[in-house]
Amino acid sequence: MRHHVSKVLPYAPDQLLQLVGDVAHYPDFVPWITSMRTWNVRHLGDGVDAVDAEASVGFSFLKETFATRVRRDAHNRQIDVQLISGPFRKLLNRWRFLDAGHGCTRIEFDIEFVFKSRMLETLLRSNFNHAVDKLIACFEARAQALHGAPSATVPPAALPAAAPAE
Repeated sequence: MRHHVSKVLPYAPDQLLQLVGDVAHYPDFVPWITSMRTWNVRHLGDGVDAVDAEASVGFSFLKETFATRVRRDAHNRQIDVQLISGPFRKLLNRWRFLDAGHGCTRIEFDIEFVFKSRMLETLLRSNFNHAVDKLIACFEARAQALHGAPSATVPPAALPAAAPAE
């Protein structure tokens, strides 16, 4: 499954990059992430680092743990995540934070995954778009909690529609 979200938020790109890149704090504001462990932080170059992260997630019918490698690139304002281990056969996601002008940021979020279990994939497929929308809303609420009510207003012309899942 693949999904793409493009959304303009009234915060600076570097604020949102830092928020999304701070994976250790996800359990503080993403309700289905029950715990997060990070290790193996390493500096890869000027403005680029990586960290390995293990997330435990819990829904009413599902409890899983998976590990990812998170690469944070401040210069390109991009975060790439790839699977280390877990219930997925494949998991990739990318966050990009583009200056949208007027103190706003266009977030481009792409995720692609395949579960090892067809049954698990079938169960989650019907709720996937809703889960991604909720995830983006969690980050938006966290930005407001950390940085206060936005001082910028998103221009109406900058508001895109979300692309459908494939």
